[in-house]
Amino acid sequence: MIKFYNKNDVEKLLRRSQLDVEGVNEAVKKIVADVRRDGDKALFDYTEKFDRIKLTSITATVSDEEKAAAYKAVPAETLAALRRARDNILAFHKRQMRKDNVVTTDGKTTGYLIRPVGRAGIYVPGGKAAYPSSVLMCACPAVVAGVGEIVMTTPAPDGRLNPLTVVAAAECGIKRIFKVGGAQAVAALAFGTESIPRVDVISGPGNIYVAVAKREVFGNVGIDMIAGPSEILIVADDSANPVYLAADMLSQAEHDELATSILITDSREIAEKTAVELDKQLSLLPRNEIAGKAISDYGGVVLTDSLNEAIDIANRVAPEHFELCVRNPEKLLPEIRNAGAVFLGHYSPEPLGDYYAGPNHVLPTSGTARFFSALGVDNYVKKISVIRYEKESLMAAADDIILLAETEGLNAHANSVRVRKGV
Repeated sequence: MIKFYNKNDVEKLLRRSQLDVEGVNEAVKKIVADVRRDGDKALFDYTEKFDRIKLTSITATVSDEEKAAAYKAVPAETLAALRRARDNILAFHKRQMRKDNVVTTDGKTTGYLIRPVGRAGIYVPGGKAAYPSSVLMCACPAVVAGVGEIVMTTPAPDGRLNPLTVVAAAECGIKRIFKVGGAQAVAALAFGTESIPRVDVISGPGNIYVAVAKREVFGNVGIDMIAGPSEILIVADDSANPVYLAADMLSQAEHDELATSILITDSREIAEKTAVELDKQLSLLPRNEIAGKAISDYGGVVLTDSLNEAIDIANRVAPEHFELCVRNPEKLLPEIRNAGAVFLGHYSPEPLGDYYAGPNHVLPTSGTARFFSALGVDNYVKKISVIRYEKESLMAAADDIILLAETEGLNAHANSVRVRKGV
């Protein structure tokens, strides 16, 4: 049963910490330290412990035979759909590419170069569910960025790999896939082992152990973001369809028991009918226990006096997925400040973004959309500054630089300019 909140009680929804790491930090620190120190030995020991699969430096890599078997296991129509989704994602991310920008005026050259990282590591979950769509979302922007090599890790519990996950990687040109997951896989990507190469950037979603491990290794390697459980927030008016609203809320609730599904509306009738629909549709879901617990514990319906109030609350929540199920969504779009992705209208459900439209589905959660963005090409490139002054331009700026440097007490900095001035 979903809970009803009024606008003054919304803080009860906002107080929730989605990345509760109590009891996880120390375990992750130990795993990361062990893999950093002992390499493959620790990596394979933890993999055997958590995934019940015994690996060697040879069997840790998905073989050509396993890839061929994966292709045979994927129906032709599924492969065709995967390829269409990949092409949409590639096309969208090509629009994000930036060019070098170096400008010279009056003997002064400044600008930046855009360069891809040398190697990227993609983490793809494989526990409660498999996510070949995450392969596409993580790999396609790296491909567009021109990353030199993309490697992938994904757990294979009891030795089982999801065929479509393997095929998705191959379709993106990923040649090296490793059958490891969890914090130990993140550590292996960050520091390298005898079998897994060290990468420059790690991207991809995972459970709380993966999220904490990414935070632990950040600084030794770049990361996309630290993501918590899935979220959806829907702002709806009386033009919305309660059947659609309930279905969209459950689309995120089925991810895991910690997922958040919130409906904010100025229509009591829509709120009440959606609550009824939730119970009806929930009973039909194969993952109804997971979705039911998420809806009960972290779901909510908020009644407001106006859509403007609803948008204000939504901006405070800063949701991962934000659906605007209203008559004129474009009219409200300029008011949205914080969200991972926005879905406009009654026929743009969240799964459209998860699988097919093109924008990335690796999105900030837990309110971090206030300062994080969706995964994209920028996560796989660096901006390198370029500076060149001719002698006359440096001389014109010399006194200012010397003054500022000496004000900070950095006389050697000042002298670096002074010796060129000849003073």
